[in-house]
Amino acid sequence: MTQQTTPDPIDYLLIGHVTADLQADQTISLGGTASFSGLTAARLGHRVGLVTSCASDLQLDPLVGIQTSVVPSEKSTVFLNQGFGSSRVQHLYSSATRITAEHVPPTWRDCQLVHLGPIAAEIDPNVVTLFPKALICLTPQGWYRQADKEGLVRHVDWPDELTLVPRSHAVILSLEDLRGDERKVQELAKICPLLVVTENREGARVFHQGEVRYFPAPLVEMVEDTGAGDIFAACYFHRFHDTRDPWESARFAVQLSAHSVTRRRLASIPTLEEIEQARNEKPA
Repeated sequence: MTQQTTPDPIDYLLIGHVTADLQADQTISLGGTASFSGLTAARLGHRVGLVTSCASDLQLDPLVGIQTSVVPSEKSTVFLNQGFGSSRVQHLYSSATRITAEHVPPTWRDCQLVHLGPIAAEIDPNVVTLFPKALICLTPQGWYRQADKEGLVRHVDWPDELTLVPRSHAVILSLEDLRGDERKVQELAKICPLLVVTENREGARVFHQGEVRYFPAPLVEMVEDTGAGDIFAACYFHRFHDTRDPWESARFAVQLSAHSVTRRRLASIPTLEEIEQARNEKPA
């Protein structure tokens, strides 16, 4: 992880909060889409720039190979995650500073691949207007969340859904993000140029130009699924940017995200060997 006054050029811009994830043993692990997707994109060969916010005491050293532009904050975004998949219960104990358009370094605004990855509704929707020529990719899970007074995270409607989804080139979310609402999936598919819905161990569905294809996940022994959706997203956006093939991108992403659940936390980032194997594998 490097932080510079004048950032170097990048080709994958990621925006969203890194998180301090509380573990059962009371230790803290670095998490959030910013961490898992950012490290995956870097492993895939991208020059990654991350616009985030956190308190100064949160250690960002694990973000190897990522340039960071950190918005100062008195607090970090702190989550407690309990359970797996659809049975997961989340608590949000604090949030870092909201990220607005002025926080994006000017030298990064011509990046051709932009990934907006909110985890606690922390990104101002107007940020998207900074990138008129970029491939805009969304993982909007954090815009569907809100914590109550006790910190329990609940599903909420996303007020900017009808504005941002049609302006995006690719949107990835989980069926869990939508509480299993198939009607909502169909509504989004009608307004989104490319929609991918992940379904944990079942794989993913891709909706593109009126066609739907299903990509089953390889059978593996799951150890932990934290970050698997973020890894899937970075792999998908990377492959789609390179090939513009929505189906090949899904095959690639499903393969690599399946490997990720066999390891814990940031160790789940795909290895170079796994990436090479996924690139060379022939579509079924």
